[in-house]
Formats: sequence, C-alpha cells, structure tokens
Amino acid sequence: MSTALAPILQYFFTEHLVSHKQVSLRTIVAYRDSFRLLLQFLKKKTGKQPFMLSVDDLDAPAIIDFLESLEEQRGNQVCSRNARLTAIRSFFHVVALRDPGSIGVVGRVLAIPKKRTDKRLVGYLTRDEMDAVLTAPDQSTWIGRRDYALLLTMYNSGARLSEMTCMQRGQVKFDSTTYLQLHGKGRKERVVPLWAKTGRVLRNWFRECESQGNGGGISFGARDAALERWLELHPATGG
Repeated sequence: MSTALAPILQYFFTEHLVSHKQVSLRTIVAYRDSFRLLLQFLKKKTGKQPFMLSVDDLDAPAIIDFLESLEEQRGNQVCSRNARLTAIRSFFHVVALRDPGSIGVVGRVLAIPKKRTDKRLVGYLTRDEMDAVLTAPDQSTWIGRRDYALLLTMYNSGARLSEMTCMQRGQVKFDSTTYLQLHGKGRKERVVPLWAKTGRVLRNWFRECESQGNGGGISFGARDAALERWLELHPATGG
C-alpha cells in the first residue's frame, strides 16, 4: 500500500527545510510555490484532493507531465522548469529516508534529468546608457529620490534585486570610507565600498526616512505586488 503524501510533505517543510537544512526563507517560498503548482496539477490530473494523494501519485511519468505543462501551458522557461524539478528532487531525497518502501518511485523521479538550456551572454549598459537610467527618476518627488538612491546603489555595488529590496539602514556604514554589507543568496555575505557620491545620496535618503519616522526600517520599502509577481515568474533569479 502506497504511503500517504501529506505527512512527509508536512515534515519536509516544517522540519527538514527549517530545522535540518536551515535554508533561507526565499528557498522555502520557492519550494512552496513549486509544490503548490504540482498539487494543483495532480488534482486536475487525478481528481484527488491534495490530502488524498500518495507518494505513488508522484511517480516519474506524473512529474514529467507536470514539467512539460509548465512550459507548454504556463509558458515557463527552461530555467523555471529546472528550478521546480530541483524542489521536487529535494523532497524525494527526504522520501527515501522516511519511506524506504517507496525507493522505486524515488529512484525514477531522481533519474529525471534537468533540461539543457543555452546560457545567454550577459549584456551591459554603456556609461552613457547608465547615466540616462540614473537621470530618469524625477528627484523633485519622494518616489523619484527613492528610485535614484536605489538605482545608484545597485549600480555601485552590483547588488541583486532581492538584496536591495531587503536592505536595512544598518547595513550601510559611514566612515572614512562608506561601505555596504550585503547578505546574498546562500547566506553569502560581502562588503562593498561605495563611491563618495553614493554615500552622500544614501545619507540624504536616510535622513529623509528618519524625518518620516522610518529611521531603522527597510530603506526602500516593502516589495510591491508587481515585484512579487516578477519573482514568482523567475524563481531561480531572486535571492
């Protein structure tokens, strides 16, 4: 008799990822979204509610059909497909330990290869093009000053989008040399020196935040709905 899926899936999210692996919140959210899509697909395919599914319902043919549907029906790119497969593989490593009786299913799912994709050449902006981007925000408005500080700091530091949207005031150190402490993907930390101009812009921006009662909070505000949607569509990019 096949093992119920729900208890293992609950253990995977509430204990394995959080306590044992101690993965980042961004990874947990990406894995959650992958399984949300998978469970919706299986419900449509099998007619079973998620709590009724068994491990056998996630055998290799079903997983392959799901991955194909991501590209054909949702229009996802290969990198998104591979990111979803990574989440599923991680789960099945846990299944192998928690349910040895399902080792056959585990072996077949883990044997599903990632799809190869061409790596695009990383482009860049010329100095004139970057200057045009930096002059675009209207600095006579609050939003324009915020966007200018955000773009200039990203340009100076090479920070990822997720690093900037989560940046705290305390990560910028003003001294003889102004520098930015970044907390990146995979818990990687780095310190980046900032230009004098960037330091002045950030100092003025923080003063403006302080005058509005947000001295120690998130410097560039919470993510908006458009950014959340972008990150959902690009799970391998954000964080």
